[in-house]
Amino acid sequence: MNATVEQLAPVEQPATSDWVVAALYQFKEVQDPAALQQRLLDLVGSINLCGTLIVAGEGINGTVAGDRAAIDQVHQFLLNEGFADMEYKESHSSDKPFRKMKIKLKKEIVTLGVPVQPRDLVGHYLDPKEWNELIARDDVILIDTRNDYEYKAGTFKGAIDPKTETFREFPEYVKQNLEQHKDKKIAMFCTGGIRCEKSTSLLLQEGFQEVYHLKGGILKYLEETPAEESLWEGECFVFDGRTAVTHGVEEGINSKCHACGWPLTPEEVALPSYEHGVSCVYCIDKTSEKQKAGFRMRQSQIAAAKRKRL
Repeated sequence: MNATVEQLAPVEQPATSDWVVAALYQFKEVQDPAALQQRLLDLVGSINLCGTLIVAGEGINGTVAGDRAAIDQVHQFLLNEGFADMEYKESHSSDKPFRKMKIKLKKEIVTLGVPVQPRDLVGHYLDPKEWNELIARDDVILIDTRNDYEYKAGTFKGAIDPKTETFREFPEYVKQNLEQHKDKKIAMFCTGGIRCEKSTSLLLQEGFQEVYHLKGGILKYLEETPAEESLWEGECFVFDGRTAVTHGVEEGINSKCHACGWPLTPEEVALPSYEHGVSCVYCIDKTSEKQKAGFRMRQSQIAAAKRKRL
């Protein structure tokens, strides 16, 4: 199997007024990932769906959006395919959160780059109430396993930022920073829970004794935990058009720089360094004038395409 095979659903479906967003994953042996990819392509080509699903020999992962009927169809399809124990969460978006529907075939459904056993060697799952009790202790090392730009949008109080740009860098972070703490309680979290399935498996594989992770990730925590009881600070970065969500999994106030991908507060958008689709305070000095001209051209094409659809 190739490292990555990506196919688009053949038909671009019309917009809907209320987008249901479903985030899902399950580690489960898939005998023929390419065949599952094709069955998914056959399904999504005929329903109103957008987003990305990743298929691999180790399972399925992704976030999709559509009307109620389309989400119910893809959910039932995956249940019929044997994904009966999916970590599955829904939220809503007022605008179409993804441009297209993609079905990707990969070696891993979340890329760590190091062999682990997420179905057999996993940490202790904690629900939001148990999580609050654990991370309030002073003998726990709390680690945000997400990337640096995700941490910037928001995180749990007292969480360590590994300063990783991709999840592939996390094993090296463990090697360089955690080896001396194998006897400590390690608590980890991520957006929907999938990265922690692998990070906890990695730590246990490396000899760590007490490893915990937040079941369902930040999204489940924000869905179930009232703001007045929450230890979450800021917003949770999401990989769709909403940029970030907050308590109740409601759309937040952060927006995204479409040049570099970093989340921006309203105050950062108001800075002179911000130009929509072209630059922000985090990237204005990192791109050339030629690159900025290309970004402006891209932005004008996007605006023209939107006007054409109206």
